[in-house]
Amino acid sequence: MHNALAGYKDTVCEVLFCLALVSVFLPIKIYPLLFALASLCYFLNTPVLLRHYWVWFLLIFTGYASLIFLIQLPEDGRQVANFLKLPINFGYLYFAVGWLSQRDNTRLLRWVDITLHVVLGLTLLQLLLYHQAAGFRWLGGVPSSAHGSALYQEADYFWGLADKNMFGARIALLGFVYVLLPVVQNGKLVVWRILLVSALAWLSLSRTPMVALFLGIFCLLWAGTTVRWRVVLSALALIAIPFLAERVIRIESILASNDGMGVRLVYWKAFFQHFTAISPLGDGFMSGGDFLSRYADFYHGEPHIHNTFFNCYLDFGIVGLVSYAAFLFYFYRFCMHERRNSGFWWVAFLPLLAILLILYSGYDNDIVLYLMLVFLLGSSYPAGIERLRWRIGL
Repeated sequence: MHNALAGYKDTVCEVLFCLALVSVFLPIKIYPLLFALASLCYFLNTPVLLRHYWVWFLLIFTGYASLIFLIQLPEDGRQVANFLKLPINFGYLYFAVGWLSQRDNTRLLRWVDITLHVVLGLTLLQLLLYHQAAGFRWLGGVPSSAHGSALYQEADYFWGLADKNMFGARIALLGFVYVLLPVVQNGKLVVWRILLVSALAWLSLSRTPMVALFLGIFCLLWAGTTVRWRVVLSALALIAIPFLAERVIRIESILASNDGMGVRLVYWKAFFQHFTAISPLGDGFMSGGDFLSRYADFYHGEPHIHNTFFNCYLDFGIVGLVSYAAFLFYFYRFCMHERRNSGFWWVAFLPLLAILLILYSGYDNDIVLYLMLVFLLGSSYPAGIERLRWRIGL
C-alpha cells in the first residue's frame, strides 16, 4: 500500500513537471498557478529540504527585491503581477531542483522528451502560421529587426510568446535541451534534432536563438571530439562566419536605431555614461523604463535594459547584482558537485550566459525552466565520465 501511494505521488509530480513546461507556452497565463501547485507537490514529496550556497544567495536576492518592491509599492497592477513572478519562479526552481536531486529521474527524462516533441512541434506550427500570413516572403531572412517583429501579428498568435526576442530565446534554450536529451539518455547526438531547432531559430527571425544555438552546438561538438576533429570544426566555423555576419547578425545594420542590437548598444551606453545616477541600493523594481527614457539617445518602451546583470544593478543595486551573480555561480558549483562532469556543465551553461548578457530581466520563467532542465539532464548523465562523449546518429 505504501509503495503504491509513493508511486502515485511520483506520477503526479512528474505529470505536473511536464504540464508546467507546457503551461509557459499557453496564451492564457496559467503557469504561475501550475508552478505554485507543482512546488507544493515537490515539497511534500521531498524527504530533505535542499541547503546550498546558491539557495541562500537566491533567498537574499528575492528578499532584497521584495523589500525594495514593498518600499515603493507601485499602484500599477501590471508591476504587481510582474513582481509576483519573482518569488513564484524562484520558489519553483528551489523545490523542483530539491525534488529532482533525491530521486531516480529515468522515467521523467522520457516524459520530458515527449513533452518537448509536442512543445517544439506546436512552435513550428505557430511560426509557419506567422510566415503564411506574411506570404512566406521572409523565409530567407529579414533586412532588419523591425521587419522580424512585424511577423508576430497578434491575430495569428496561439502558442509561445508574441514577442520575437523572448520567443526566440525560449526556442534557443529549450531547443538546446532537446538536443542534449539523447546525449544524456543514449550517448547519441541526433542530427535531425539539431536541424529542427536550427530551423525553428531561423524561422523565428530573431538573432538571439541563432547565435545562442550556434554557440551551444559548436561547444557541444568541440567538447565531444578529438584534436583532429576540432581543427576541422574550427575551419568550418571560420567558413561560416561571413554567412553568419551577413544573414544572421546583419552586421551592416547593427548600429541602426531600428535594429535590436543597435538598441542594446544605445541602452548599454546610457547605463555606463550615467552609472553614477543609479543608486547603489537600486532605483527600484522595473526602473529600466524610467532610466532609459531619461538618459538613452532613444527609447522604444522596453521595461528592462537588455542585460540581466545591468538590470539587476539598476533595479536592486549592489546587493541585487552580487547576490544574483553568486546564485548563478554557486548553482553551477552545485551541479558540478552533484555529477562531476565539467564537459557537460560548461557546454550547458554557456548558451544561457550568452542570452543573459543580451536579454532577460533575471527572474523570467525561461531561466528557471532551463536551469531546472539542465540540472535534470546533467544529474542523469552517466557517473564516472569526466569528458562529454557522444556518437552521431540520425
